[in-house]
Amino acid sequence: MQSVNNQIEIEITSGQKGKIIFAEDFKKNGSSEVVRITLFRLCKKGVIIRLSPGIYLYPKRDKDGSIFYPSIHDVIKQIAKRDKAKIIPTGLYALNALGLSTQVPMRFVFLSDGTARTVKIGKVRVTFKKTAPKNLSYKSKICSLVIFALKEIGKGNVNADELAKIYEALSHETAEKIMHDTLLAPQWISDILMNYLKHRNNE
Repeated sequence: MQSVNNQIEIEITSGQKGKIIFAEDFKKNGSSEVVRITLFRLCKKGVIIRLSPGIYLYPKRDKDGSIFYPSIHDVIKQIAKRDKAKIIPTGLYALNALGLSTQVPMRFVFLSDGTARTVKIGKVRVTFKKTAPKNLSYKSKICSLVIFALKEIGKGNVNADELAKIYEALSHETAEKIMHDTLLAPQWISDILMNYLKHRNNE
C-alpha cells in the first residue's frame, strides 16, 4: 500500500505542470496535519512551490529551469473556483483592470458570496469581503469594473482621459447589460453610464 506521501506526489506529478493546487485537494488522502506535512516535504523536495498557506504550484519551467509563476489574477480566480464563490473586484484592482492606474496594488479587495477571508500571496494581500447577493447581481463584468473604479476615483474627480478609457471599455459590452447594471449604481455613476449610452446611440 502506498504511503500518503507517495499517493499525493503521484497525484500531483501526473497532472498538468503550472497547475495551482490546494491542500484541500488531498482531504481524501489523510488528515489535514498529514497532508500539511506531506506538502511541506514535497516543497523541500522541489516537487511543488508554496505560494501561500494552503496554496501551492506544480511548477512549469523553461529550458533554463526558470519557473513560470502564475499571476495574482490567476491565483485569485482559482481560489474563487475552489470556493465556488462569485467575486467582484473593487478599488485599485478595478482601476488596474481598466488601465486607469499603473500603480501596483499591494492589497486587493473583492466582494464575495463565499467565506470572508484574507489571503497573502507573496507580498500582496487579497481580502474577500462577504456581501449580500444583491451586490453581486451585475450582468456585466466590464460594468462592475467601471462602477467600482468610479467609486474609487470618487464623485467629481473623473477626468477626460479616464472617461475616454471607461467609454472604450464599455464599447465592448451590450447596451442591454449596461442598462441593467446602471440601475444598480449610485446616481452619479448611473448618470455617467447613461451619458455613455446616449453618446453611443448618436454615433
